[in-house]
Amino acid sequence: MNIPHDEAMPRLLAISGSLRGASNSTAVLQAMAHLLEGRVLVEIALLHDVPPYNADLDGHALPDGVRRLKQAVAEADGLVVCSPEYNYGMPGVLKNAIDWVSRPAFASPLKGKPALIVTTSPGMFGGVRAQAQIRDALAASLARPLARPHVAIPAVDKKLVDGRIEDETTRQMLLAGVSDLLAEVAAIASSTAA
Repeated sequence: MNIPHDEAMPRLLAISGSLRGASNSTAVLQAMAHLLEGRVLVEIALLHDVPPYNADLDGHALPDGVRRLKQAVAEADGLVVCSPEYNYGMPGVLKNAIDWVSRPAFASPLKGKPALIVTTSPGMFGGVRAQAQIRDALAASLARPLARPHVAIPAVDKKLVDGRIEDETTRQMLLAGVSDLLAEVAAIASSTAA
């Protein structure tokens, strides 16, 4: 999970909260990466090789999938977390990944990392009920989830066509969220350079 290095462009790590091969959340991230091509470096992180959290393994010999994910988070300027909603909440695989990357406490790669939360659903609410859980888990790890209107995509299966977001309102809502994330990334960069 190495984000290509280009000093001129911000680097975003896009984390999918779904393991499904035909995941709508992953498809949204892929479509987003295509929309941002040439302006932002985007790497999509899938969580297939992140095992269940086990404190006995949380040390110098981290599982490879965890080590790669933590490195990718550390190298990114910001995060886009896109997830479905399962039973009114976030999927266990996403919570598990946040638990791994949140270590060590108070000094993890998530500390101070700005994050945009996006949820998807074939239903009418767009996974919005999962947003608070994702936000709380990221905030508990000292990440910086953006304070902005929700980016929740309802009827997502009807808005994605051949890997593209065909619905203009959805496309603009997603790009507005990414724009806010990039503004936060730029603000952090200028404050650390001062």
